Amino acid sequence: MKLAVQKERREHERRVAATPDTVKKLVAMGFDVTVESGAGDAAGYLDPAFQDMGAAIAGDLAATVKDADIVLAVQRPLEDGEGDTPLVSMNETPLVSMKKGALLIGLLAPLSNKDQAASYASAGVDAFAMEFVPRISRAQGMDVLSSQSSLAGYRAILDGAAEFGRAFPMMMTAAGTIAPARVFVLGAGVAGLQAIATARRLGASVFATDVRAAAAEQVESLGATFLTPEGAEDAEDASGYAKETSADAQAKQTAMVTEALKTQDMAICTALIPGRAAPILIDDTMVAGMKPGSVIVDLAAEAGGNCTATKPGEVVQVHGVTIVGHLNTPSRIATDASAMYARNLVNFLTPMITDGALAIDWDDEIIQATCLTRDGAVIHPRLTEASGDGS
Repeated sequence: MKLAVQKERREHERRVAATPDTVKKLVAMGFDVTVESGAGDAAGYLDPAFQDMGAAIAGDLAATVKDADIVLAVQRPLEDGEGDTPLVSMNETPLVSMKKGALLIGLLAPLSNKDQAASYASAGVDAFAMEFVPRISRAQGMDVLSSQSSLAGYRAILDGAAEFGRAFPMMMTAAGTIAPARVFVLGAGVAGLQAIATARRLGASVFATDVRAAAAEQVESLGATFLTPEGAEDAEDASGYAKETSADAQAKQTAMVTEALKTQDMAICTALIPGRAAPILIDDTMVAGMKPGSVIVDLAAEAGGNCTATKPGEVVQVHGVTIVGHLNTPSRIATDASAMYARNLVNFLTPMITDGALAIDWDDEIIQATCLTRDGAVIHPRLTEASGDGS
C-alpha cells in the first residue's frame, strides 16, 4: 500500500498531515510512505526526519501522489481558478495525478465548498472529510475539530496578550498594585474552554458565557465565572452542540453581553457554524462601549467573524479597541497542531487496515459519516440533499 503526504499550498497554512512520529507508525502498519519535499518545513519537520522514519521524499506533487492508494492533506486541494496561474500548469492539485479509487483524506470543508465534491467524484477519488467525524466515544482519537480547536483557544489568549498593553496577573509591587486583567470568553466549546484555562494560568480573572446550560459546570470547574441572563433557555442539541435560540432569548443574551463587555479587558470569540457565516456576538455598539485599550480576539474571522468590526486577516483598532482577526489560528502553532492532526489521521486509518491491507468497512458509522464520494459519485447525504440529488 502506498500513502502520500502532500505539501500544503493554501495561504496561511503551515501545518502538515504527517510527522516523523506518525510516519513511523504508518510504515509499521504496512504503508510505503512518500512525503513531498518541504511538506513539513513550516511546522519544523524537515525532510531528513521523515526519511529517518522510513519515508521516501518526492520532488513535486505529481511524483508524491502518483500511484498512491491514500493521500493525506490538511486542507482541501486547490481548484483551477484559485490563484493567479492555471492550476494544471502549476501542478498544484493532487486530483490531476491521483489514480482512480485512491482515498483523499483531509479537512475538506465540504459544507462551504459543496461543488468541489463533484471534482473528487469526477477524478474517481474517494474523499473523506475529517470535519464530519461523529461525536462518539470510539472516534474521540480521530476528532480533528477538537484537537485543532483546543490549540486555537490556547493561541487566542497568547495573540490577545501580545496586543494587550497590560499584564495579565495581579502584581503587588512597591510602586503599587496592578489589578488582574479581565477576560471574557464567548462560547465555552473546546476552544473556549482552552482559552479559559490558558487565561487562568496567566493570572487573569476570567468570565464566560454559552447558550448551553451544561457549559456552566465546565466553565466553573476551570475557575471562571459563568455569565447567563436570568431565565435563559438551554440551547443544546442532541449531539452536544449549540442550537439556535428564540428571538427573546437572543435579546436577553445580547443585553447581558453588552453590559459585561463594558467591564472587560479582553474578549475571545469562538462561535462557528459549519458551512455558514459566523454568528454575530459583538456589534459596533458593543465595541464602542468597551474600555479603550481592550482587545477582541475573533477566532471566527475566516467565516466572517463574530464581531462586526473584525477584518479577516488583519489586526485593526476601532474606538480604541484592538480587534485581532488572524486566519487559520491552529496553523499559528503549527508544530503541535500538525502533531495532533497527524495522530488523528493515524487513528482514523487504523481500523481500515487488516493484515497489512486496506479493508474499509463501508457500513461503519464513522466511514459513512465522513465519506463524501465513492466510485465516481457524491454520496454524502448532506451534499446530495443540498444539490437536490437524492441518489
